[in-house]
Amino acid sequence: MKAHQLPEGKNDEWLTPRWLLSPLGAFDLDPCSPVTRPWSTAAMHYTEHDNGLALPWSGRVWLNPPFNRYDRPKWMRKMAEHGNGIMLVPGATETKAFFDHVWSKADAVCFVKSRPHFCFVDGTEASFNCGTAIVLVAYGASNVEALEKASHGVTRRCGANVKDDSRRARSARS
Repeated sequence: MKAHQLPEGKNDEWLTPRWLLSPLGAFDLDPCSPVTRPWSTAAMHYTEHDNGLALPWSGRVWLNPPFNRYDRPKWMRKMAEHGNGIMLVPGATETKAFFDHVWSKADAVCFVKSRPHFCFVDGTEASFNCGTAIVLVAYGASNVEALEKASHGVTRRCGANVKDDSRRARSARS
């Protein structure tokens, strides 16, 4: 079982390591913030007590949602609808949620170089990695620039950008 895919009823609150988050710049909102956190991930935080899915989102959003397969698609949908921010999710690129909310709606995806060791809510880094490939998903041009500047891995444009690239490729072959 992967570290973030805990049995139902167990806690899957994990902090994004600072080395991964800091180079991405300042965020206005983290709608999935742990209740207890040793460092801030955004100017405003919603916790599980607030139900960030039900509250309005504004500004540039940082989203590291629960990794369980039941809740993650709901958060992915809300981020795609919001359209401004960066989301950290497992690199399950073949899933319905990824096709529905990333490939067709995001502006870029960064395949992170390694499997990060997330942090417990007290700030200590886990001795084990997250157990899966991780991607950072950008919605909005400024967030694509932030991903490219952070250099956390291989960043590829997607959504409307892919359609434009495929037209150029077809034209070049003709």
